[in-house]
Amino acid sequence: MTNGGKSTLAMSLHQQIPNSCIIAQDSYFKDESVVPEDSNGFKQYDTLDALHMDVMMSDVDLWRRDPESFLKQRDLNPEHIAPSVDKEVFVLIVEGFLIFNYRPLNELFNKKYYMEIPYEVCKRRRSSRVYTPPDPPGYFDGHVWPMYLKNHQEMETMVSGIVFLDGLKPREELVAAVCGDVCQEIERLRGKL
Repeated sequence: MTNGGKSTLAMSLHQQIPNSCIIAQDSYFKDESVVPEDSNGFKQYDTLDALHMDVMMSDVDLWRRDPESFLKQRDLNPEHIAPSVDKEVFVLIVEGFLIFNYRPLNELFNKKYYMEIPYEVCKRRRSSRVYTPPDPPGYFDGHVWPMYLKNHQEMETMVSGIVFLDGLKPREELVAAVCGDVCQEIERLRGKL
């Protein structure tokens, strides 16, 4: 969901997990001139059609083919890349508000986490952020929240194995839980190499 803490969690995980990289769905929005409007005049940013999902998938595929090269090309912090060892596991952190609604991407995940916060908190956080273009009056209640509910329902019908996280918990607690889980998965994958 919007303003649920996805980016904060992803950055914290990236800082703690060697050989990790983030691909953020927000980096793939189409130009606002091609994003359609609904009957109320609200831009339809909360749909897959507002995103260059083909480009995002191309980047994911580049990482899958050669994660070490991808990291070296993209990472602004080269010391974050651990020295190559025989059983090194590379971690791609994909974050975004519609990642579970895009089946080709969804099928690639080893672990799935979904941050949730209540309506009031979401609305308060959203109103404190500055967007380009800015949210018009009534946008949250007239478009953002209804689309979140619709997308959430769709996601639940097509995805299993999601761990739902309480976005109101302290950041350190959430990071520790997810990082511990991911590190267990890394060890499991190392055992298969």
